[in-house]
Amino acid sequence: MTLHIAGAGGLGREVLDVAVALGEDRRVLFCDDALAGQTVRGVRVIRPEEADEGEFTVGVADPAGRRSLAERLTAQGLRPRTLVHPQAIVGPDTVLAAGCVILGGAHVSSSCLLGVHVQVHYTASVGHDAVLDAYSTVYPGANVGGACQLGADAGVGANATVLQQRSVGAGAFVGAGAVVTRDVAAGAVAVGVPARQR
Repeated sequence: MTLHIAGAGGLGREVLDVAVALGEDRRVLFCDDALAGQTVRGVRVIRPEEADEGEFTVGVADPAGRRSLAERLTAQGLRPRTLVHPQAIVGPDTVLAAGCVILGGAHVSSSCLLGVHVQVHYTASVGHDAVLDAYSTVYPGANVGGACQLGADAGVGANATVLQQRSVGAGAFVGAGAVVTRDVAAGAVAVGVPARQR
């Protein structure tokens, strides 16, 4: 069965790394409007509308772009596929919804719930009992503490920390290196140590 990686940019190539590590790279195609007709790392790139059967994983960090591609490919009859790098850790009693991506070195602890198309990037960690809503993203090296909640489309930037039992509202973004000690409102940007919303 063909695995379509939607997006052939940097993150798309990192998703390809996961497929290679899982030994599933022989039947992979990239889907990318901008790069269609080209070859990226030896993989043919087609337009998304050319994907007519199989599975897909979205390799785009931007939540709006990820959502758009996921909805487009689902409407064409493709099935979302969750990919977990073999060097990532996913704890017991944790549920990964369809289309999640867990990159190498990431650690998702026990009893977590990750919604559709959530991404946890290289060396990032998610503590026990955390809930990450659809299309949220934990960027490289970030730490989301136990019992935290990330709203839909929220992002935690590289090397940022969200302390335990805090929430980051839908569409909010925690800047790189920030430390969240208080809840972050929906749509806000939080930066600094301790993080302040703006």
